[in-house]
Amino acid sequence: MSDRIFINTTINGETMEIVADERDSLLEALRDRIGLTGAKEGCNNGNCGACAVIMDGRLVNSCCVLAAEIEGAEITTVEGLADNGKLSALQETFLEDAALQCGICTPGFLVASTALLDFNPHPTEHEIRFWLAGNLCRCTGYDKIIRAVQHAAERA
Repeated sequence: MSDRIFINTTINGETMEIVADERDSLLEALRDRIGLTGAKEGCNNGNCGACAVIMDGRLVNSCCVLAAEIEGAEITTVEGLADNGKLSALQETFLEDAALQCGICTPGFLVASTALLDFNPHPTEHEIRFWLAGNLCRCTGYDKIIRAVQHAAERA
């Protein structure tokens, strides 16, 4: 049995203290400790990107980060992409371009694409495909996702 730890962090702009097991991953802390279930557990080894979050401005797979490592960090999850209930331009283009199907990979793609557009507001198709190579989808075939990111970049 592992010990409980107290973690002070900022998630989606809200400062909070999380009580977690010392062995919890960030994904487990988000989903099981504070109820943010947007990040999905796909592979639990960093290969699928379904659990992607932005940590201190960097894209990370939350299944590969220990919750203890987020002390003092700023985390953005898919729940934090909308602004007061208004979808981001990227979220809107995902809906308009039908860039989602079953929904398991969608949060990771949205977070990863947000990180890309923060880093490079006008990426080429090649740059989008390269950036999203760590995110797997079994439903869409990626083309609609790529188009949605391109359309969001055009709107910026």
